[in-house]
Amino acid sequence: MKKTLFFVALATALGFNNAQAVDWNWKGDIRYRYESGLKDDNVSATEDHSRDRHRMRVRFGVYPWINEELSAGLQLSTGGTEPTSRNETFDDLFAADDVYLNEAFIDYHPMFLNGNVNVLLGKRDVAKTLIVEKDLVWDGDLTFEGITLQYGKDSDGKEKDGLSAVAGYYVIDENSSVTTLEKDAYIVAAEASYKGTVSDLGYRLGAGYYDFVNLDGYSASTSSVSKPTVAQFTPYDFNIVEFFGNVGGDITETVPWKLYAQYAFNTAEQSDYPAILDEDERNAFLVGLKIGKAKNPGQLEGSAEYVSIGKYAVAPITDSDRNGGSFTNLEGFKIGAVYHLVQNMTIGATYYNFDWKNKDLVSVADSDDRQHLLQADVVVKF
Repeated sequence: MKKTLFFVALATALGFNNAQAVDWNWKGDIRYRYESGLKDDNVSATEDHSRDRHRMRVRFGVYPWINEELSAGLQLSTGGTEPTSRNETFDDLFAADDVYLNEAFIDYHPMFLNGNVNVLLGKRDVAKTLIVEKDLVWDGDLTFEGITLQYGKDSDGKEKDGLSAVAGYYVIDENSSVTTLEKDAYIVAAEASYKGTVSDLGYRLGAGYYDFVNLDGYSASTSSVSKPTVAQFTPYDFNIVEFFGNVGGDITETVPWKLYAQYAFNTAEQSDYPAILDEDERNAFLVGLKIGKAKNPGQLEGSAEYVSIGKYAVAPITDSDRNGGSFTNLEGFKIGAVYHLVQNMTIGATYYNFDWKNKDLVSVADSDDRQHLLQADVVVKF
């Protein structure tokens, strides 16, 4: 009762005295992870050692539905020092951990367009902002900052049946130098997809284009904030074309299956890259299969993926777990399983096995390295 009175008082204080504005939609999740990584360097004289970590990810937010044309979102999370991770590693002598602003956005969906169009302003989860199949191009922990125009997505970021399209402008960094010509780094994105069914099979097909502008002016030295993974951007141009899709059905009434794939190609001009660049270094692809869905207690799901990413195929903000964080010039596979143990709680494990794709682009000492990573997770959602 006290909790209810508190939220009513808060809503009144903020001016949300309309009955439509009290649908707050609180959401959160906590993940405990044990992670063990091993680099097999294939050198007999060197003894391999794993790096073992216990980590926590916490996300908590509120997504109020203010009226039929306006909603918003605000989320706090751990692990805000890296764009591609929200994990907080257990260390630093039990000191309190930092909490960061992970999402903060306004969603205007005018009713004269029948609610089919969303205008997003601010910072939001990448999968709810763009049309994302898997993490070949965009890591799942990214939260884009900028302006987005969506067609065919609901206010929760889920695609509706039929045609969907997205156009966006996202700021990478602001160049505040007063001694040089201002060249802010940003991304311009455009996507379209179609979601439908044929007989008993559901499918989605789509394509996207992502133009990284003024990336040659962005580096660790020009950024005023420590961004460990974004700082690995090279001074090269990225104009990425992506094709993606999936098809799926049901093995039984409770066991679905889905086959999915992505292909990305960097169309930047040859003159922007070293002479060693060949077509294979521009290409990246991911193909995977998922069986089952751990939606309710007692249900199990499993998945397997094969990934190959050329050195200059995508910008270095793809999944940070692959190949020890090398981001590009890698190939290997990922397998995982999730079991829904009790209501709102799942347990799972994921194994990564990755190697260098083009060994000529790395040092002789590192060319035979293979990265192994095991992650065991317990996740509670509320």
